[in-house]
Amino acid sequence: MKLALTLALFVTVTLNVFSQSPEKMSYQAIIRAQDNTLVTNSNISLKIIIHQGTATGTKTYQETHTVSTNNNGLVSLEIGTGNNITGNFSTIAWEKGPYFIETQVDVAGGVNYNIIGVTQLLSVPYALHAKTADRIIGASGTTNDKAVVIPFTASRNITAADINNTIECTSSATLTLSSGFGSMAVGDTINLEAHNGAVLTIQASSGVTINYNATGTAKFSSVAGNVRFGFLRKTGLDSYIISGQ
Repeated sequence: MKLALTLALFVTVTLNVFSQSPEKMSYQAIIRAQDNTLVTNSNISLKIIIHQGTATGTKTYQETHTVSTNNNGLVSLEIGTGNNITGNFSTIAWEKGPYFIETQVDVAGGVNYNIIGVTQLLSVPYALHAKTADRIIGASGTTNDKAVVIPFTASRNITAADINNTIECTSSATLTLSSGFGSMAVGDTINLEAHNGAVLTIQASSGVTINYNATGTAKFSSVAGNVRFGFLRKTGLDSYIISGQ
């Protein structure tokens, strides 16, 4: 059975540079059959391959995972914590990108993998890139820029402070993408989080497109005791792509 993969999101997790835990990157994907039906409640095997330079470039890292899809066909895993095949995730030179993530799946849970998706990693996870930057400038460097988590409990327009940071929605509210927002450059990103039953709505104002839809919307509806993640990236003047809905 041929499969298709819908990329749900890439988000970073906090790294503890003093522990022995491996660096890792959260990853979610929705698995669909060729007829677009969801592959639900199934034990599947995934192989993750990170290519450098191009979609078929050097394989810098490979690992496998055994996971289960949920009622919505969603799988969740942490890249960097699987069964290692080749490479070392903690020593990937993120500053020497671009990098591409290839996902292969066996829906029977075996090793008969099919290639079902190759996606460019357009925004290197902040904490991982920060570590490679530290290897370049040294731990004693004076630069100490960090991504921040911005509490979001009331509806408002996007601001310059949101760029390359995380919006943490703990009370249902709407973030509006205003027309002509020049503070955000093409390629800049924002991580999106809806927490513990909150609904985060992203609304495009007049003249703005979300996922190629004029004045479109995107919603992240969390449930009690859980978090819904998303990812926003500016792709052009007044145009954005949002994943993870």
